[in-house]
Amino acid sequence: MDAQLLDGERLAGLTRAPLTYAEVGATLGVEGLPAGYHHLRRLAVIGRGADDLERSAVALLGWAVHRRAGLRVLPSSPQVHAAAVADLRMGPGPLSLRAPVRVVAVLDEPRRRGFAYGTLPGHPESGEESFIVSIGDDDVVTFTVRAFSRPGGMLTRVAGAAGRIVQQRITDRYVRSLRSLV
Repeated sequence: MDAQLLDGERLAGLTRAPLTYAEVGATLGVEGLPAGYHHLRRLAVIGRGADDLERSAVALLGWAVHRRAGLRVLPSSPQVHAAAVADLRMGPGPLSLRAPVRVVAVLDEPRRRGFAYGTLPGHPESGEESFIVSIGDDDVVTFTVRAFSRPGGMLTRVAGAAGRIVQQRITDRYVRSLRSLV
């Protein structure tokens, strides 16, 4: 697993970089996702009981879900926290796609835990994605991924529908990843 942290000029650059969208925090709201973007919502049962909620939250907030899903994660901090930045990479070595993000919100409630991150310049998409684990009154633990995005560059504009398929597959891998970690 990746144990390295961002440092030096790359860390400084991502820390200073502006988000590439305006609707910060919209994936955590109760209202609908903003117009003008592709929307994604996935809800999956992960487990049952407080122990599964805690294991899910630890995996999620320690970047383990992303790593187990096949992304290389180079974060500014080993634990997710507000304003943390990360370089997410997908694909083989020098051909990998870099997807820099900033954590825009962290949820730490008795029955819900998780975070949302937004895209930074250089990310193939422009938008936000949230990852929330929660426990219902029936003790069922669920994992919800919500996102809104649109192409952030020429590559994703050209990819069109294929880019949406990739996004769905990565979301499926997040779910499988969290299930395997719980």
